[in-house]
Formats: sequence, C-alpha cells, structure tokens
Amino acid sequence: MKSTRLRICAAKRRYPTQEQAQAAVEQATIILRPYRCDRCGQFHLTSRTKGKRIARPAG
Repeated sequence: MKSTRLRICAAKRRYPTQEQAQAAVEQATIILRPYRCDRCGQFHLTSRTKGKRIARPAG
C-alpha cells in the first residue's frame, strides 16, 4: 500500500475515530470512504476507490 504524502496529510481534515469519519461520509454529497493515515494515525476521507472494496449501502 502506498503511504500518504506528508503534504496531503497536512491538507486533509483529521478525524480521531472511524465513527467520526463515517459520520462525515454520511453527510457528504459525494461518495467518500474513510481510511487510517499512516502519517498521523488518524482518519481522513478519500473519494478514490480504485482497487478498494466498497461497502454496499444499507437498505
């Protein structure tokens, strides 16, 4: 897995928990997914999905 570049990490919002990141995903108007950053150890959001499994929407 590629590591997050420091400049990218610094520019993104940080969420201390996966639950907080998921809450932000649910409020977003585009498809996002949370991931744990290998630089800061917190969660960021990304719209990239290439090579990633996407959870099916509930319902």
